[in-house]
Amino acid sequence: MRKLMLFGLTALFAALLAPSAQAQPTDTAAIAAQREAMKKLDWMHGVWRGPAVSQSPQGEHRVIQTERIGGFLGGTLTVMEGKSYNSDGSVGFNALGVVSYDAQAKSYWLTSWALGRGGKFPMQVTDTGYIWEIPAGAMTIRYTATVTNGSWTEVGDYIAPGQPPRRFFTMTLTRVGDSDWPGAGGVTKQ
Repeated sequence: MRKLMLFGLTALFAALLAPSAQAQPTDTAAIAAQREAMKKLDWMHGVWRGPAVSQSPQGEHRVIQTERIGGFLGGTLTVMEGKSYNSDGSVGFNALGVVSYDAQAKSYWLTSWALGRGGKFPMQVTDTGYIWEIPAGAMTIRYTATVTNGSWTEVGDYIAPGQPPRRFFTMTLTRVGDSDWPGAGGVTKQ
């Protein structure tokens, strides 16, 4: 009797789990909303280059900043690689970012990795660019980007309560070409 009860409970448990083990159906409405939302960032796609300046306690640091940006997963994501070069040609900074759109929440997100850190941050897409912020204790680090006449300017500011913003980063990039990254070159069937 005990074996029969154990068998019955095991069969019931397996039957209850079976629907959750099935693959989720494709959410075509979400994909369409994501593609449409990501079109607002199409201006970013391509290769960019220009000067960048950061301020730290050690002083000013100047680099040549590059960005390569493209769509991925059928246009539902924007993938960005930022890389800066020091005056001697060495890499001074390297970052990866993925912008996504949450169709249910109607919000953009930037997931980024750099300097041994990573996180998912809210992003506001504006008519002229975007704004994203990183919480940093009592402070906020805010990046504001604008694009005008083929020039992409981005600034970084420390925002502390009761104090004026303190600028620590500025870059001005010019679009220098197209890129099929990251979509091209995937593994083929054969």
